[in-house]
Amino acid sequence: MTARSIAAEPFDLELDPAKTALVVIDMQRDFLQPGGFGELLGNDVSLLRGAIEPTRMVLQAARAAGMLVVHTREGHRTDLADCPPAKRTRGDKTFIGTDGPMGRILVRGEEGHDIVPELYPIPGEPVVDKPGKGAFYATDLEAILRGRGIQTLLVCGVTLEVCVHTTVREANDRGYECVVLEDCVGSYFPEFLRVGLDMIKAQGAIFGWVSDSKRALDLLNG
Repeated sequence: MTARSIAAEPFDLELDPAKTALVVIDMQRDFLQPGGFGELLGNDVSLLRGAIEPTRMVLQAARAAGMLVVHTREGHRTDLADCPPAKRTRGDKTFIGTDGPMGRILVRGEEGHDIVPELYPIPGEPVVDKPGKGAFYATDLEAILRGRGIQTLLVCGVTLEVCVHTTVREANDRGYECVVLEDCVGSYFPEFLRVGLDMIKAQGAIFGWVSDSKRALDLLNG
């Protein structure tokens, strides 16, 4: 594929699809399904589920185009040695590592830790297990991207203001161009979604660009 332009804000971005990866962040049962970590924190998980279908369409098109697809999952070792006390407790209650309807919450290997069926990785797609909010911290994501000569990231996932934002900021510091697809991300707080997108594209794309699934599909299918 030759260089193309994706319609985006604050301005269109020229990119090379061969040097672009789709990164799908933390689309896990624990965040998007009832009985998981997100709901136990008191959130309405339906606010995130609207991102599934647009992401599925982009994922399908990226696969058809031969684009590198990387999935991430937030979670911890079974012994919780990589989960600091400051993260384990929320609202004076401990959730991470305790038993829930889908197994131990945010623990690797449990049902809740895994990716939702609609977006499940296929063989050959790297899955990056991360202990923190950002996908570069304590992972091999950068080695995966550098090994493929990736320069631009199309970003989907949840939640926008936490793991997506942290990953985009980490990527920006490492020299990657990030395009966040606004209907492929979600937040438990609608106002955070709006402000979080504005923060990314502010000041001439200070952290990245904002586009959507339709414009991404135009790029991938063009």
